[in-house]
Amino acid sequence: MTSVVVAAVQAGSALFDTPATLVKAERYVREAAGAGARLVVLPEAFLGGYPKGLDFGITVGARSAEGRDVFRRYREAAVELPGPETARLAELAAELDVHIVGGVIERDGGTLYCTAIFVDPRRGLVATHRKLMPTAAERFLWGQGDGSTMPAVRTEVGVLGAAICWENYMPLFRQSMYSKGVEIWCAPTVDDREQWQATMRHVALEGRCFVISANQYLTRADLPDDVHPVQGEAPETVLIDGGSTVISPLGEILAGPLRGREGVLVAELDLGDLDRAKFDFDATGHYARPDVFTLTVNESPKPTVVRHP
Repeated sequence: MTSVVVAAVQAGSALFDTPATLVKAERYVREAAGAGARLVVLPEAFLGGYPKGLDFGITVGARSAEGRDVFRRYREAAVELPGPETARLAELAAELDVHIVGGVIERDGGTLYCTAIFVDPRRGLVATHRKLMPTAAERFLWGQGDGSTMPAVRTEVGVLGAAICWENYMPLFRQSMYSKGVEIWCAPTVDDREQWQATMRHVALEGRCFVISANQYLTRADLPDDVHPVQGEAPETVLIDGGSTVISPLGEILAGPLRGREGVLVAELDLGDLDRAKFDFDATGHYARPDVFTLTVNESPKPTVVRHP
């Protein structure tokens, strides 16, 4: 394979309504496949929702009863892995012959995780990556992933990896993933700042990989009236303004950034660019200095309770 068509879906979740969001995901994945895409990337926290602007009744040292009830609703909207939602995405991937990488809010016991899933058209759900470090107030919603879910998934379209939103600012995590030979770096996010574009171009240049950043486009209408902190906002008020983009291994913008609407961003990747880009830079090869720098990565699971026979 010398080239592959990829797509970034830019859309907003229906908070607390995961079935409706799953319907939206299917619609956009079908649109992307209709445009020739073999890999489709969905935004961060797409299934389960990103609760933009909600405070869950938290102040330092205190929680409110109302906030606990909002969290109950948020937890109910999260998905289990594997579960019926990933089974439906696996059916869709098989039908359309596409790979799907996307963000979900994962429910595991009493904890939620911001997770990226990898769905293969023949093998179904093949891997997951839990966000290692939730950002700012995300920390009172989501737990931390550990080193056991940092996959590089080998597929016929390339080696896929994922870094969720501000994980892309963790240099040691990036170096670990570069060492696994990631060729298509999937970046589900909700960061719509202009600065994010520089981050995505830097990752592409540093990792000498293609980067697909899929962002939500979220409006006031996507959040229920009874939980949003700013009452009286017009439904069309934009909360997250997208910015999805596709970048080449030499930092060239292949598509996007898409702003101001939901949509599907499509680009054709020339896989020969992977070799061309490694000519003068390889972060874990000829441009590394292992005599000076070493990185130790612990990829063992970290369960709370370990039972020995």
